[in-house]
Amino acid sequence: MAHTKAAGAVGYGKDSRGQRLGVKKSDGQKVQIGNILIRQRGTKFLAGQNTAYGDDYTIYAMKDGMVKFTDKTKTSFNGSKRVVKMISVL
Repeated sequence: MAHTKAAGAVGYGKDSRGQRLGVKKSDGQKVQIGNILIRQRGTKFLAGQNTAYGDDYTIYAMKDGMVKFTDKTKTSFNGSKRVVKMISVL
């Protein structure tokens, strides 16, 4: 009787690495120019004062200062409203 595992059984245990998304700097924390504040897919958080978007919607600091999170009511083109989270550097 052969004691060999079936071909292809090893490949099922593989998984991809996590993407390391999320908030990198918290409210009230000091940041420098170019520091990454949030990594995200799409615009879950909006860029506020002294912040900008990267190519993959990463938000980073444009000036030195303190991080500030705020909520803002945004009106859509069809009149519906939603509360969005904004991040700024003051």
